[in-house]
Amino acid sequence: MQHLGHTRSCLRPDHLLQTPDTFVRAALPGMRHAYGIVHISRAGGAAFTQYTAEFASEGELPQAEDQRFVYVLAGEVAVDGHVLDAGGFAYVPAGSAARVVAKTTARAVVIEKPYQTLQGTEPPALLVGKEADRTATYLDDDPWLEVRALVPDAAACDFQVNTMTYQPGAALPAVEIHVMEHGLLMLGGGGIYRLSDCWHPVAAGDFIWMAPYCPQWFGAVGRTPAKYLIYKDWNRHPR
Repeated sequence: MQHLGHTRSCLRPDHLLQTPDTFVRAALPGMRHAYGIVHISRAGGAAFTQYTAEFASEGELPQAEDQRFVYVLAGEVAVDGHVLDAGGFAYVPAGSAARVVAKTTARAVVIEKPYQTLQGTEPPALLVGKEADRTATYLDDDPWLEVRALVPDAAACDFQVNTMTYQPGAALPAVEIHVMEHGLLMLGGGGIYRLSDCWHPVAAGDFIWMAPYCPQWFGAVGRTPAKYLIYKDWNRHPR
């Protein structure tokens, strides 16, 4: 419910905070029995597109011209016949004929990006997996800050997608400023995100886009862990 036009959503030249009260759903071309909540795209200044797909049973995404990453939030989604439930993910190469079809009502993160070739490497192949099966590592050896890499750190891959889980009170050790841009969806818990010179309270369901060189920092607040899914471009020269 809107309260006299108030929202935590905020747009600045180098970042976007989009909260669920401001989400707008629309069927994207080629979708069947599904809607998309477009969080960021080239129209917003990003070099990639990220949206949440909301499916009815048997809902389907169109074939993607660009490479696509899918992370299931709820329900069951089949990617090229592989059935994924919550926490399941898939990487689909550009131009692949792999179908993305919901087996039940479902929700999924979808990230699409034109593939940047790299001389001497072959484009990555279809990949499916489960977040829980990925090896956990710890940022700066801090066991209260867990990272799980969902896309291999291989030269063939031009982006990465990770989940990051912060125990209550955990925080990034420093403000980061870098050439990579981010798309981030809060999966659980909450905290404070510094973006440029703004300090934003964030909670599960919020989306954040960070432009290249946007100062950024996060600290978890509350009694439950904070967790998010985060995208960044990677392994390519920034020219």
